[in-house]
Amino acid sequence: MARFIKVSLEQRQVSCIAKLLDEEAPRTAAAVWDALPQSGQVFHGKYARNEIYNLLPAFAPQEPGPENTTITPIPGDLCYFTFNADILHTPAYGYKDDDRVQTPEAIIDLALFYGRNNLLINGDQGWVPGNVFGTVVEGLEEMAAACQSIWMDGARGETLTFSRHEPAS
Repeated sequence: MARFIKVSLEQRQVSCIAKLLDEEAPRTAAAVWDALPQSGQVFHGKYARNEIYNLLPAFAPQEPGPENTTITPIPGDLCYFTFNADILHTPAYGYKDDDRVQTPEAIIDLALFYGRNNLLINGDQGWVPGNVFGTVVEGLEEMAAACQSIWMDGARGETLTFSRHEPAS
């Protein structure tokens, strides 16, 4: 039976529905599903182009590891990335050398890609493959417009939430 999640921008009151890719990414889909809901400050991608994401403390009992990875996500892809504070604590992300990172060792990045021509490369780290664990099946056009608003108008105060969605029978 297919499982679905709702991806929402709370302040902008817009959401889309994504189907979990249980067959293509079973470990990642299960890790995310079991930990829902997850919410956090939204950020707009700096390198990848058409991406919004949040950064969360690790939530899986065991990290899923690479599966169904890509470096060229397409519109509607939901991706899961694992980072540590050392990777994110660079001037490219706005940190100064003397800043202290107040985060756990493992940081999870849950991302929604809303447009074309994305390339997951970081100037400090190189290629950054992500696990594609879901695909948007409803509401991508409205969500893409809200994501453009985050890019042009700012992300301050906006929350990105991933939650379970039960389709109407």
